[in-house]
Amino acid sequence: MEKPKSFVYIIFCLTICLAFAVGSNYLINMITQANMIYNSNEPRKIGATYMTYNNTFYSVVNEEISKVVKKHGDQLITLDPAMSLKKQKEQIQYLIDQQVDALVITPVDYDGLKDSLKLAYKKRIPVIVVDTEVKHNKYVTYSIVSDNYDAGVQCAKDMMSKLDHANIVLLQHSTTRSGYLRIKGFEDTIQSNSNYKVVQRMECKGQLEKAMPKMESFIEEGIEFDVVMCLNDPSAMGAMAALSSNNMLEGKYVYGIDGTPEAKEMVSEGKMAATVAQSPKTFGKKAGEAIYKMFSQEKIKNKNVVSPVQIITKDNVHDYSTEGWQ
Repeated sequence: MEKPKSFVYIIFCLTICLAFAVGSNYLINMITQANMIYNSNEPRKIGATYMTYNNTFYSVVNEEISKVVKKHGDQLITLDPAMSLKKQKEQIQYLIDQQVDALVITPVDYDGLKDSLKLAYKKRIPVIVVDTEVKHNKYVTYSIVSDNYDAGVQCAKDMMSKLDHANIVLLQHSTTRSGYLRIKGFEDTIQSNSNYKVVQRMECKGQLEKAMPKMESFIEEGIEFDVVMCLNDPSAMGAMAALSSNNMLEGKYVYGIDGTPEAKEMVSEGKMAATVAQSPKTFGKKAGEAIYKMFSQEKIKNKNVVSPVQIITKDNVHDYSTEGWQ
């Protein structure tokens, strides 16, 4: 009789233990779910580091992203690397340390952010690249850029329609993919025609304050030129300032890329040959929307968006507002 009693006692104990285990597991699951619900209500943090804030293009992009982020009750942390690759890498590390839920990056250097991107990827932080590509795109979740090559092509075609020959100055920013592609598109379009010659190329990082003295120094050399092809509008403004101070603006063809309000005004006044329109408003809005699609695990059909561009000349500038960006 002892054995059955012992057996019943063991079964009883096992039943109690099993009930406790099931109950504990249920309790743990309930606590975990409660924590998930609680955490999901906490504001998310999105970090952004653009190439520079010394360009209204990026402030407009940031404003549009900010609208989307605020709509969801979340926080946007925006940092300015001021064209420094070292600083941008430090900023990305800082944002990762802040445990951001997503990163928005406009890379200062096409090939310089591999380690930073790789770290974000390992931390499972989605990376959204805006305006210009990175070489190591496998670590990028979503990117939106302009058709930068075509922007250069359109400038070259417009120039060739107006001039049957030209000496050309190039203002470049070769370490960024967008800057490289714009100049390459221009050069590829004219390369088969010996009537168009590049007489000088200068690196200016797309900055007005760098382009202006570079252009002034070149003017002092006395080399004849007809056209200044600039990778963006700020560098075009710097070139025009140098030309204007030397009473040389009239008769020169200056090309820029961006479609800034200032450039459109210069085009309308006949002081600038053309600018190619980008849309920072579209970039910011689509980047913001992509972030929240990722958060909701919604499938993004096109993860590498290349946005078409349109040249603005005196013939069609009236179709664009000179009051702001498109």
